[in-house]
Amino acid sequence: MDFGFSEEQEMLRQSARNLLEKECPSTLVRRLMEEERGYEPELWKKIAELGWLGLVIPEAYGGSALGYVDLVLVLEEMGRVVLPSPFIWTVMVAEAINRAGSEAQKKALLPKIAAGELIATIAWMEPSGLWGADGITAAARQNGSDFVIDGAKLFVNDGHIADCMLVAARTGGRSADGVTLFAIESSRAGVSVTPLTTMDQTRKLSEVKFAGVKATSADVVGEVGNGWKTLAAIIDRGKVMLAAEMMGGAQKVLDMTVEYAKVRTQFGRPIGSFQAVQHKCANMMIDVESAKSAVYYAAWAVSNGVAEAPLAAALAKAAASDAFRRVSADGIQVHGGIGFTWEHDMHLYFKRAKSSEFTFGDATYNRELVAQGINL
Repeated sequence: MDFGFSEEQEMLRQSARNLLEKECPSTLVRRLMEEERGYEPELWKKIAELGWLGLVIPEAYGGSALGYVDLVLVLEEMGRVVLPSPFIWTVMVAEAINRAGSEAQKKALLPKIAAGELIATIAWMEPSGLWGADGITAAARQNGSDFVIDGAKLFVNDGHIADCMLVAARTGGRSADGVTLFAIESSRAGVSVTPLTTMDQTRKLSEVKFAGVKATSADVVGEVGNGWKTLAAIIDRGKVMLAAEMMGGAQKVLDMTVEYAKVRTQFGRPIGSFQAVQHKCANMMIDVESAKSAVYYAAWAVSNGVAEAPLAAALAKAAASDAFRRVSADGIQVHGGIGFTWEHDMHLYFKRAKSSEFTFGDATYNRELVAQGINL
């Protein structure tokens, strides 16, 4: 059995690296950190033209119909340059529409997403801070065949620039029962978006409030009251995508740290010649490579719909969270004083590691999901 990547996949990885290293230097990242919109429209257009947004969208709707193994290669390269982009959340919404949406929704939304003409995000988490279905309390009251949505969503990624939001609201029931998904335009009456101040300025988060927002049956994605099943599936895919991005960032930190250890001298010799620094770099490499294995397997699992895909996704997210946090912290330690400065790029990766760690649940939460899944 061949566990390596195909020649086509390696070409995809290399083309992604070539573009992103050229188009997304740290100077661009720092500029976007200071801007409210937080992404570069011209680069977004180039990403769409290369077909990345449509990698896992069916060909009938303008995509390439590839798998998540191909997608994670692109996301690793995005992580290497700390790309500020609504890519992951837009792809997640496309996945939800493809899995559960009506034919009309697929025809209306998927080609636009693949072409880069529509930015989407997920309005899921609420002030309770709960990651599971219990945290969804925003109400969607039924009014004949229509619905009225009231509630607030926190930590909505790129909510301030999204054209469409996949909103999780409760139409009845408790816990996973009674959750319904709606595809709502951000411009709809009653929707208000407030940008939030974040530690990781490369990730723009918003609070989104819904005050008497009217929705029709045509806005429902999937079945009324059965939305958590779809949401859980796309969250698994979001975990895999985010974990791949984290591994790209961790690999870049490792590369930067090893290179610095070769050129930084102390006591008349490179600091990389000291055993303590060598051990730290070796541990960083073990963290990166171990987590990559979990991410690649999870990508294969969700692409092929295997039974343990949710467990693989949770384990990949947990492994990536721990690895990126440790590697970025150790990278700063090896860099010494310069690593703590604003001028050096190490803090970009450290902050991205921290924000990504808590997106889709931290390592402890995801390991608990694995434990529950195997009845521990």
